[in-house]
Amino acid sequence: MKKQLFLILTLICSMINAQQKEVKIAFLADVHFQDLYGDFSDNDFKGIINPKTGKPTILRTMDSQLHSTRIFNENFFAFIKALDDIVAKQIKIVAMPGDFSDDGQAYNLRGLHKILDYYKEQHGIKFYLTTGNHDPVGPFRKEAGKDDFLGEDGLPLGIYSNKNIEKTTPNIITKDIAESGYLEILNELKEFGFYPKKDDLFWSTPFDKNFKTEYTFSKALLAADYSKRMYEVEQGFSVPDLSYVVEPTENVWLMAIDGNTYIPKNNKEVSTNPNNYKGASIGYNNVLTNKKHLVEWVKNIANEAKKKNKTLIAFTHYPMVDFNDGASSEIKNLLGEKKWQLERVPQDEVAKVFSDAGIKIHFAGHMHINDTGSKKSETNFLVNIQVPSLAAYIPAYKILTIKSSDEMEIETKVLNDVPRFDELFPLYEKEFLALQQAKSPTIWNKDILKTTSYHEFMLFHLKELVRLRMIPNDWPKDFIEKGRKLNGEDLLFLSQNLTISAIKKELKQKRISSKVYRKWNFDDLILDLYKFQSADELAKRDIPKERLEQYKTLEELFAENNSQDLFIQQLKSLFKILSHLSNGEPSNHFKIDFKEKIIQPLP
Repeated sequence: MKKQLFLILTLICSMINAQQKEVKIAFLADVHFQDLYGDFSDNDFKGIINPKTGKPTILRTMDSQLHSTRIFNENFFAFIKALDDIVAKQIKIVAMPGDFSDDGQAYNLRGLHKILDYYKEQHGIKFYLTTGNHDPVGPFRKEAGKDDFLGEDGLPLGIYSNKNIEKTTPNIITKDIAESGYLEILNELKEFGFYPKKDDLFWSTPFDKNFKTEYTFSKALLAADYSKRMYEVEQGFSVPDLSYVVEPTENVWLMAIDGNTYIPKNNKEVSTNPNNYKGASIGYNNVLTNKKHLVEWVKNIANEAKKKNKTLIAFTHYPMVDFNDGASSEIKNLLGEKKWQLERVPQDEVAKVFSDAGIKIHFAGHMHINDTGSKKSETNFLVNIQVPSLAAYIPAYKILTIKSSDEMEIETKVLNDVPRFDELFPLYEKEFLALQQAKSPTIWNKDILKTTSYHEFMLFHLKELVRLRMIPNDWPKDFIEKGRKLNGEDLLFLSQNLTISAIKKELKQKRISSKVYRKWNFDDLILDLYKFQSADELAKRDIPKERLEQYKTLEELFAENNSQDLFIQQLKSLFKILSHLSNGEPSNHFKIDFKEKIIQPLP
C-alpha cells in the first residue's frame, strides 16, 4: 500500500514538474532576407566586387534603402547576429512571422534555406515559418525584377526575370529574380514548419478533417501536400493556404496562421493568372471577408488544445489589434485616412472574432514596429505582440517564456552591435560619388557611412526615411513649411493662447524656463514622433530625457489650448498623437497574467 502511494505521489509530482517546465520561443519577424553572396542558376553574374573584402556582392543601392521602410542589405548580417544570439541563449525553437524573404525570389529562398539548415544541423534549432505579403507577393509565380541593384559604375543596375519586363539598361536577366508563388516557397522551405517533422508531436492544417484522431507522421505528411491545401478566395478562384499547427515540444501548440488573402482583381480572368491578384498587405480585415475558414479552424484547434491541456501560441504576419496605441483616429484627423499606413490597422472586429475563437496570445510582424496591444472583454483577453523587424528601426526580436498557460514573459532583444554591418560601405561610397556626378536632386546623407553600430545605422536610416519619404508623402506641405521655422521655445509660446507678455508671466509662475526648449527644433519633434511609432517605449533610449519632459509639458499645454487657428489645431493633434504613442502598454520586458487579464512591466 505504501509503495503504491509512493508511486502515485511520484507520478503527481512528475506531472506538476512537466506542467511547470518553462519553454522559450524566439520570434524573428520581417527579416526580408536577401542573399548578398548568392548566385543565379542561369546566369554567371555574382554581383560587383567589394574592394574591402574582394568578394562579389549582389546588393541594392543605398538610395533605394533610404526610400524604403526596410533596408535590403545590412539585414543579412543582422539575421546572422540574431541567430547567433539565440544559440548563445540556448533557445531551440524559432518562429518567423512572415516576410522572411524580400519578394520570395528563388536565389534568396535558396540562401535562406542554407542558413536555416546550418543552424538546424549545428545547433539543433527548430524553425517554424509562416508567410507574409513579401513571400509570396501573390499566390502564383510571377515574372518580376528590380531596377535598383548596384552596378559596377555606382549607378543602378536592373535585374529581371524576363527581357519583356526590363525597364533599364544595363541589366541582368535571370529566372531566379521572379517572385515565387506558394508552390515554389513550399518546395524550397517545406522542412521549416510547412511540412511535419518526424520529431514533431503533432502537426495539422485547416483542411485536415482527421486532426482529432490518433496522430501519426505518415497521415500528417499526406495532409501537407500542396494540392490538399487550397480554398476558394472567391467563387472560381482556388488559391493555397499554408496555415498549420504544430507541437514542437511537449504541451505547446504553435499555430502558424497564413494571413495572406489574395483577392482577384477581375472575376472574369482565369484563376491561375498571377497578375490578377491584389496584394495582401491589408491583413486580417480581408481574412474576415474572404478567408473565413481560418476562423472556424482556429476555434476547433483552440477547443482541442484546451481539452488536451496544450498551451496555444498563435503567430502570423499581420496584427490583430490596433498598433497605434489609440492614436489612429487622431492620425486620421491630422493626415487623412490614406496616410501613415492606416489602411493596415485591423478593425476592432478582428480582435473580437479571434479572441472569441480562443486565441489568447498572438505574435505579428508586418508593421516593422515594437508594440503591445490588447483587447479585453468579460470572458476573453487577447494580447497582440508586434515583433520589430531586423531590417528597420528598432532592430530587435522577441523571446517568449511560457511559464504556464496563464503566465508568460516577453523580452525584447535589441541588436545594438552587429559584426560586419559596415562591410558594404565602400560600395556605397562609389554610389554616392556617382549620384554627385549625376547631380541627383534627392541625394542621401553620406554621414550614414560614419555610423559605428547597427543601432546607430538603423536610427540614421529612419532619419533619412522620414526626410526623403515620410514627410513629403504623409504630411500637409504648408504645415511642414510653417513648422520648420520653429524651435521648441516657439512651440512653447504657441501652446498657450495668450500674448507674449502673458505667456512669459504664466511660464514664470509654472517655473518653466523657455530657453532650454531652444535646443531642439520642429524636425527633431517629427523624427521623435516616428521613433515612438517604430520603437514604442524603447525610443526613450534615443531621445534626451530633458526633451521627453518638455514634450510632456507641451502635450499638457496644447491640450488646454482652445484656439481655432488651423495650425494650432494641427500642433494640438500632433502632440496628442505623441502622447498616445509614448504611453502605450509595456512593450520591452513584461509579463502577462491571463487569469487576472493584466500586462505588467518588468525591469
